[in-house]
Amino acid sequence: MITLDTPDTPFVVVDATRLDRNIQRLQHHLDTLGVPLRLHVKTSKSIDVARRVHADEPGPITVSTLGEAEYFADAGYRDILYAVGIDPHKLPRVAALIARGVDLTVLLDSSAQAEAVTGFSREHGVRIPALIEIDCDGHRGGVAPSDPALVEIAQILVDNLAGVLGHAGESYFAYTPDALRKAAENERDATVGAAHVLGIAGLPCPVVSVGSTPTAHSALDLAGVTEVRAGNYVFFDLVMAGLGICTPDDLALSVAVTVIGHQPAKNWIITDGGWMATSRDRGTQNQPVDQGYGLVTTLAGQPIPDLIMTGASQEHGILTPRPGTTHLTPDLPIGTRLRILPNHACATAAQHHRYHVINDASTTPVIDAVWTRHNGW
Repeated sequence: MITLDTPDTPFVVVDATRLDRNIQRLQHHLDTLGVPLRLHVKTSKSIDVARRVHADEPGPITVSTLGEAEYFADAGYRDILYAVGIDPHKLPRVAALIARGVDLTVLLDSSAQAEAVTGFSREHGVRIPALIEIDCDGHRGGVAPSDPALVEIAQILVDNLAGVLGHAGESYFAYTPDALRKAAENERDATVGAAHVLGIAGLPCPVVSVGSTPTAHSALDLAGVTEVRAGNYVFFDLVMAGLGICTPDDLALSVAVTVIGHQPAKNWIITDGGWMATSRDRGTQNQPVDQGYGLVTTLAGQPIPDLIMTGASQEHGILTPRPGTTHLTPDLPIGTRLRILPNHACATAAQHHRYHVINDASTTPVIDAVWTRHNGW
């Protein structure tokens, strides 16, 4: 029997019970709304996690790198959306995946990209489907539904046009249920509105894709939407908890670390889990509750009151009581194993090559499986 006391720290832990609960929660919500899920695998980058979502049958997925697309294609996944603006230099890799029987769709938001896709398609005799990214909140890329460039890009794509895609990036800064609902409504309205503009212009728009973990859970009406993308929700993290989308008890991903030193004068507990293990993500620093680099729990997953990871160098983590708390620094001897609940599950998981999977919250949880994941581009 291998337990969390066995592997050398630091290593990443996945609680499969929480994972399955998170998966079922969103699936039930989307079933109620009548819209299918296109799992975003950028968070877990794991075949094993995707199989928990798709009940062992390869389903539609979203990827953030072509490396992910190739990894999942090797496992039999055939319906893949590459949801990062296409670099023309990557089109040969896209075409190679299509030649393997993968229905791979790319994303773009400019005439230059559209011309590259259509030109490559004509030259090589391959149809590369493309979605036009819609800017629904000014967060990052995309074109506004009212921008004449939307129709211009679609007209360049012609037969390569697959539809439109929106991503409510600003939903990650919506801190009330009402603000989250409005972000979801705006994401839907902008993307469906863009599809309507294309329809008036006589252009096809079979796909109307929306999604982020906050809006996927907050949407009340998805009329006109054909699919929802979400990925972080399988693990959740402290940023999502700070938005009220989940609670720390829902977090399925953590990092096991070991106490390796103390600085009593500074109220420091030092661990072997620095930013190489947890990442430097400080996504909660502008939220109402700043969680430092992560919340600290016992090895069995019980939160230690107001103990957080407040500092990180490459291979050292600094744990201290939360500023302003009345709790004292706990007595945690050298060799004590702990777990850190991270700010950003995607960034933390990316520091590791495998997941150590548990299914209970016993005193020393048993590792039931080890799941591999894909890293790189």
